[in-house]
Amino acid sequence: MGVNLLRGHTRRLAVPYLVLAVCAAVGAGLVAGALWPARSLLGTPGYGFAATLLLGIGLYGSTHDIELAEVRRSLRVVLVAVTFGVILKAALIAAVMVLAFRRPEYLVLGIAVAQIDPLSVAAMRDDPRVTPRAKAILSIWASFDDPMTVLLTVYFSALALRLGGTGPASGSVVSGSADVLGSLLSNIALFALTLAVWRLIRLTYLLRSRTGRVDDDADRTVRPPAAAAGRPLSLDIAALAVVAVLLAVAAHTTLVLAVALTGLAVRLGRFAGVLEGAVALAFLLASAALGFLLSGGVSLYQGLVLGAAAFAAQFLVTLLIGRLLVRPRLSRADRAHLGLGQQNGITAILLALSLEPTFPGTAGVVGPAVLTVNLLHYGFRRARADTRPWVAVRTPDRPVDRAVPQLPHRALRPRRRTKGSSRIRAG
Repeated sequence: MGVNLLRGHTRRLAVPYLVLAVCAAVGAGLVAGALWPARSLLGTPGYGFAATLLLGIGLYGSTHDIELAEVRRSLRVVLVAVTFGVILKAALIAAVMVLAFRRPEYLVLGIAVAQIDPLSVAAMRDDPRVTPRAKAILSIWASFDDPMTVLLTVYFSALALRLGGTGPASGSVVSGSADVLGSLLSNIALFALTLAVWRLIRLTYLLRSRTGRVDDDADRTVRPPAAAAGRPLSLDIAALAVVAVLLAVAAHTTLVLAVALTGLAVRLGRFAGVLEGAVALAFLLASAALGFLLSGGVSLYQGLVLGAAAFAAQFLVTLLIGRLLVRPRLSRADRAHLGLGQQNGITAILLALSLEPTFPGTAGVVGPAVLTVNLLHYGFRRARADTRPWVAVRTPDRPVDRAVPQLPHRALRPRRRTKGSSRIRAG
């Protein structure tokens, strides 16, 4: 995703322009952090509101372009991937971090990098070796795992605070589960209210269009100026206003899961380009804020371990889901492409910014982890691009189109050498 100037990629290295812009934003943040204290940003009153607002924009953009028909076709895969898959990935990454560094607060780091960024979807969309089914699965997976990781953040944060000794002493897993349930119900209530308002707006416009207005000169009913090729401009403006108000409310109440659910129901129509630019701007602002916090210190070794654990967890979970829990089974080639499709981007950075006030040092670990995951992703992509196509590892039940036409059956038989075959016959 990104505005027009940030679309596409470089010719030689195939690096998206958006990635280069993000690197420049992180560099600008590092320079600003060298001039001002990094912790001064966390002490401002609007830091939490701004971080939650940027997270809400990213979540709405991740679900806005999902086609519901596509979700119905792959409903089983979606449910397995965004529930079992995300929880297992977060648990594996968190287990590696806690066992490696013996710090209970590192539980939350597994959530920050557990999701797949839409950048990996864009990278695999142009790969002719990936089947349409695998592309659809990765697209839906990358869109729905963001809200799931945000929901898990509530539970894992409370658990990490209690295990680390900084939370309430009387806390328990039951009370943490109650907090998660309460947050989930609050998000659903906000989403239901937003959906009811949007349905009321659409119903009002529908009644107006059916009633029409009477022209005094001709004494005939004239239809309102509805666009023949889609929704009218006024309805798109109303949708934009509903989403803007929802983002403000969600940023104030931290109910960003409702924003992600709204992306499936409220579409912006002709203002989709505005959303695309807003997501790209949010990505750049979050990257600059991450660079500002990284100037206060970087945990390089922990970040490398976290990034490698996230990349390996994606591969293991994909193999398990694609082989045991998805019917019909995915081919070996599709499982390999999905397993190597892990990338981190806007959601990982925004979650790090949101967790930094509660868990100091989160940005210093997540920053190198995001870089590690993306470098592994690009490295495996380039390594596979120089090898032969994935024809040999496809399952036998999927026929492969051959460029060489099949020869007749008689042409495949070896010729018998006769007595006078080597002689030139005269006419």
